[in-house]
Amino acid sequence: MRSRTLLVAAVTAIIATQSASAQEAPRSTGEAWTIVPLPQSTLVFARDGKTLLGEIGHEFRTSVPLKTLHAYVSQAFIAVEDQRFYEHDGVDVRAVAGAIVGKIVGNNRGGGSTITQQLVGYMHPDIIDRREVTVSRKYREQNAAREMEKHYTKQQILEAYLNQINLGHGWYGVDAASRHYFGHPASQLTLAEAATLAGLPKSQPQYDPIAHPAAAKARRNLILGMMADQGYITPGLAAKTKALPVETSPSTGAAVEAGYFVDAVRQHAERAGYRVMNGGYRIYTTLDPVLQRDAVVAVVEGTNRIERQKGYRHLTLAAAIKKGSTDYLQAMAVAIDPYTGDVRALVGGRDYARSQFDRAINMARQPGSSFKPIVYTKGIEDSVPPNTIIPDTALAIELPTGEIWRPGEADNKFDGPMTMRTGLMRSRNMVAIQVGLQVGMDSVAALARRMGITTPINPVPASAIGASEVHPIDLVAAYTAFANDGRIVQPRFITRIDDANGRTAFLKPASTPQQVLDPRVAFIVRDMLKDVAERGSGTQARAAVPDEIPIAGKTGTTNDNADLWFVGMTPEVVAGVWVGFDKRKTVAYGAYGGALAAPIWGDMIAKYYEGRSTRGWGPPPDGLIYAELDRDSGLLATPATPWDKRYVEYFLPGTEPAALQNNPWKMPQWGPLFLPLRAPTQPR
Repeated sequence: MRSRTLLVAAVTAIIATQSASAQEAPRSTGEAWTIVPLPQSTLVFARDGKTLLGEIGHEFRTSVPLKTLHAYVSQAFIAVEDQRFYEHDGVDVRAVAGAIVGKIVGNNRGGGSTITQQLVGYMHPDIIDRREVTVSRKYREQNAAREMEKHYTKQQILEAYLNQINLGHGWYGVDAASRHYFGHPASQLTLAEAATLAGLPKSQPQYDPIAHPAAAKARRNLILGMMADQGYITPGLAAKTKALPVETSPSTGAAVEAGYFVDAVRQHAERAGYRVMNGGYRIYTTLDPVLQRDAVVAVVEGTNRIERQKGYRHLTLAAAIKKGSTDYLQAMAVAIDPYTGDVRALVGGRDYARSQFDRAINMARQPGSSFKPIVYTKGIEDSVPPNTIIPDTALAIELPTGEIWRPGEADNKFDGPMTMRTGLMRSRNMVAIQVGLQVGMDSVAALARRMGITTPINPVPASAIGASEVHPIDLVAAYTAFANDGRIVQPRFITRIDDANGRTAFLKPASTPQQVLDPRVAFIVRDMLKDVAERGSGTQARAAVPDEIPIAGKTGTTNDNADLWFVGMTPEVVAGVWVGFDKRKTVAYGAYGGALAAPIWGDMIAKYYEGRSTRGWGPPPDGLIYAELDRDSGLLATPATPWDKRYVEYFLPGTEPAALQNNPWKMPQWGPLFLPLRAPTQPR
């Protein structure tokens, strides 16, 4: 009687050791002995079609044929999990007996379950729940294993097992595990790596090679010794392999950090009707891995740099991690091809592992002065020339409520009369507000919608200086009009989706540019934005980018210094950077987009253009009139105008200076009336 009690107790203990790798929610899977199709995760690739960006699925798994794996992959698992795999009928009676004796005498030799027994439990958790610690479950499992062996070959069972087994972190099967742990597919597994994976079924947390490389190495070396003892490898090869360190791939095998982008891709694919969570699709995207890597580095290094600045009073990221807080400085960056709409880079936050909220797409924030180019665009459209003199002076504006709004400048000063171009270059609020009032804020709001801003722009004076919230990706897409001759493009994430059989299931053509501005208007505003970068609030972006790469852009800072922006462009890329907190608060007193966001933008673009050339902006569109003006007065330059005060201004016909209008047949002394193929250049 006592012996029988010990036997039952031992069997119960053996069963308990098999429950660690049980599957998640039970599902109806049919007969317990059948090998059923396994859920396949979807792989997401960069625009080159080769660089793997990430994986989508409830279970990360890509099933691979056994013949594509080196023999030592299966041998490593057999050696440690089921050394008589090719001899038994699904149940290894000797192993079970040995395990029972081991429990009785206390040497804990293991559970005795064969690979086939494990497989039926993993594949059919609705019938055989390996978390169930009962003799009846063990009996059902053994019967199902024997039945499986009658219907399938050993190779079929082994292949299913190697594709099914949970190897930690939600990575199922040797291929997914190989990609994430080691950065390459299972077909490229080394002997050391195969033995490392074979050590995980016993306990994924304990032998995790990422978190516990020393424990993983000890387990790996034990398995290498077992492989040598069983004749799969020579003792010499085992000894040589044991000496190798445990090496894993950084970023869990991802070629570039792109978690936010992969999430966006999943959402777009699902909206298109594809069940990518378990369909085994291959999604080809627009992401440029080089620019993405540059964007990630710029955001991480830029925010770290801000935290190190003297007087920074908030929790740093390192301090927030120690306290378990999420209240640390955030940033986002997004870059779009202005001709196709292809999203080339997207960094939705500082650290995807700690926060999956995508600030580039889902956040809505006040853009501050980065909205002003839309206001000035409406002014140019309505025949307000860029040399128009507008006073930077105190304003008292009566609102529909009867209240008086008295806007201010960031420096609490008013600088008097200046041209509209200078007002944008120096980001003067009073100038932008007056332009907005002159053309009508309802017209500005309508233009914003036309340019792709999806959030409502309140047609009130404060919106002229960025008081209405926008989605960052919308604002960046709106700026594509300035780079692409007045045409905007819709952001595109996916180019193609192939199904599990390699057939193309979905094609997404490049965005068709939509003409929303007169090309001449877009050119004038871009030329004004070049001044912002070269002479105004965006000089820190200009300083970071090589001189041969033309840039234009606009800074943005909300009046409480909580949202800091720079949105800019080169002839190839339109990109935006935002810096702030998820719970809005002042980043630092005196903090401006030009000082904190613009350097991040500049670093990203500068890295991207290392070793690259640029197409340049190209000639101005036909139909513009230009003349050389005095920068201070906005009047035609004279022989007495100093060289550093001279600049070339562009006009829509009919808005040029009166002196040119009065005698249209005379070539003006200070510049030709009609625009040649290429305008003259001068220092800016």
